[in-house]
Amino acid sequence: MIGNRIRALTKQAKKVLPAPVIGALRAGMQGIGMLSAPARTLPDFIIIGAQRSGTTSLYRLLSAHPAVARPTASKGIGYFDVDYARGMRWYRGHFPLRLTAAILPGSSVRQVFESSGYYCFHPLAAERISTDLPDVKLVMMLRDPVERAYSAHRHELVRGFETEDFETALELEDQRLAGEDQRLIDDPQYQSHNHRHHAYLRRGLYAQQIRRIHEAVGSDRLYLMDADDFFQHPIEEFRTLLKWLGLPDSIPDSVPAENAQPRAEMDEQLRARLRDYFAAPDSELAELMGKTPSWRR
Repeated sequence: MIGNRIRALTKQAKKVLPAPVIGALRAGMQGIGMLSAPARTLPDFIIIGAQRSGTTSLYRLLSAHPAVARPTASKGIGYFDVDYARGMRWYRGHFPLRLTAAILPGSSVRQVFESSGYYCFHPLAAERISTDLPDVKLVMMLRDPVERAYSAHRHELVRGFETEDFETALELEDQRLAGEDQRLIDDPQYQSHNHRHHAYLRRGLYAQQIRRIHEAVGSDRLYLMDADDFFQHPIEEFRTLLKWLGLPDSIPDSVPAENAQPRAEMDEQLRARLRDYFAAPDSELAELMGKTPSWRR
């Protein structure tokens, strides 16, 4: 398919071309997408997070499914959080043409998806999704919030968005995020660097996010996947997700961990304090999931 060829060329180009050139090529592809936006499809489902919870592994598995199409240029579009002002024509321009999306030898099923890990945490994303995509399904992966926070901090350090050590960053979190949720709500054009990159603990308060999503789209359209269960029992967990999405079985031989980064072990006393911090929120999460999350069993 055309989209697959474009992605293959983009992947090859990344190995030999500088980042500014890649950015220009991607912008050009998006420009073409906008010109043909009315002829393009919209997603049937979206992976909405959580960040650093295995979403890239799930994204790659779903992208390899013969009945699934992903965005034409990149994994994360980020429309319903940071780029909402660009409009639906811009968003639609990231997806395959309806004609190419319908071509699938041997199967009558075809679904399109994207994955943007900030959607579940941004205070306006769920409401925007409900308004613009009233039938879309949402998938949210949940990881031990202590491990997620530590992994996210390492990730932000590597990307250059964090300069403090982990414990200092946690101490600064309340100060960094003070008033940011309300400002995002009050000013839809506002973008918060701290809210997006420094919410190590708050992104792990899953129950709050899930309730907001339930209020916006309904509980029947949100699928909660325990990341540890997924990596320990990938075939069973992936098959259950495919059934919920209405997709035929297409089971991989293995599920590699994507974007894993080497790091030092967390201080055990700090780990214990964080585990206590998340005890009550994890109890609320268990009620919403209808089972105990893997990290509390």
